[in-house]
Amino acid sequence: MPVCGPKLSLCGLILSVWGVIQLGLMGIFYYFHAVALAEDLPEIELPTSKEHIHDFYVEIDRGYTQNAYNCWIAALLYIVTLAFSAHQFWANNRSSLSV
Repeated sequence: MPVCGPKLSLCGLILSVWGVIQLGLMGIFYYFHAVALAEDLPEIELPTSKEHIHDFYVEIDRGYTQNAYNCWIAALLYIVTLAFSAHQFWANNRSSLSV
């Protein structure tokens, strides 16, 4: 039973595929600590002495890892949307063939 039309389901398919690819790659880049993505890390105060530099690096690692997991979770949600859109696209094509 189609819930949305053929154009909307096709749009959902295309956007979901792009979201899975983009967020999957961003998650990989965050996981490998890409410097280009450092601006998107949570705010961390710079250490005032050399004794606290280790804590600073631990917080940076934690920020990269958390952002990688967030990207992968969002990519999984896009996979759910992709499955729903694919089902709707299939249902719309099946109903148009039987008429």
